[in-house]
Amino acid sequence: MRFSVIYLGLPLLAQLVSTAPHLASNELATRTNLMKRAAYSDAADTGFATQNGGTTGGAGGAAITVTTVAELVAALKGDTAAIVVVLGTITGSENVRIGSNKTLLGLKGSTKNVIICNIVSEKVLAANGDGIGIQSSSNVWDYYDGLMDVNHASEWVTISNTHLHNHYKASLVGHSDNNGAEDKGYLHVTQHNMYYSNIGSRMPSFRFETGHIYHSYFENANTGIDTRDGAQILVQSNVWENVTQPLGAFYSDITGYANAFDNDFGIGNNSAPEGTLAETSMPYKFTLLGSGAVKAAVVGTAGATLDFA
Repeated sequence: MRFSVIYLGLPLLAQLVSTAPHLASNELATRTNLMKRAAYSDAADTGFATQNGGTTGGAGGAAITVTTVAELVAALKGDTAAIVVVLGTITGSENVRIGSNKTLLGLKGSTKNVIICNIVSEKVLAANGDGIGIQSSSNVWDYYDGLMDVNHASEWVTISNTHLHNHYKASLVGHSDNNGAEDKGYLHVTQHNMYYSNIGSRMPSFRFETGHIYHSYFENANTGIDTRDGAQILVQSNVWENVTQPLGAFYSDITGYANAFDNDFGIGNNSAPEGTLAETSMPYKFTLLGSGAVKAAVVGTAGATLDFA
């Protein structure tokens, strides 16, 4: 297994959540302002994270509750399966690396096979990088969380039900125009049921490879989805409000491509060159609500809103 790393940029890592039976994802799809019930053993059931054997995180491992940075670092080390539960608010000034076969959860009051959910990451120092960074990793499911990047040949990643807000650059897939030798053939990333608000750009930005973005709501931004360096992305059933340039090929001399269907671009339009990625190319099943139902389904449910059984 190749070396890989997922890291959390502290200083502030906050939990947000409590308990009860699991609600299936499709039950949540059309409901507004509803706290989803979840289980510690949840596995990825959407997007590219379902591929390559699936993503189960720390299922089957011990549940470890942590309240300090030192406890968090110790619990996330190594490749032994573990479910790491953040209780309260943890502050610090370091990057925390996550080993393979881990699930990282937040409660109220060469990395492979990782699940992160219900974590609020904020006030991250510039020197520490992103709130959540995924590098050289495979089979990662991040859901109900905050700001993050995916790079260095990471693979089979799903980011879902996440609220990214009040930041200039939200989410980058592929960190550099000069990193094609490492990234090409990797970076298969799904984003769905995302809520982007008050963002400058990168909602998200894709380089080199394959992206699928659906059921997402974007508001108050300059540039939205950016496809560059030959990326092929499929953009379906999304809504933009007060976003000047919702979808296009920005900030690079080498363009990317997009196929867009059933999107409400608001005051802007789609300026991305047409691509070749079709719905039939997706190796997983999904059901579209239609753009008219997306805002109500996303606002109030994206972000750290889970309640655990």
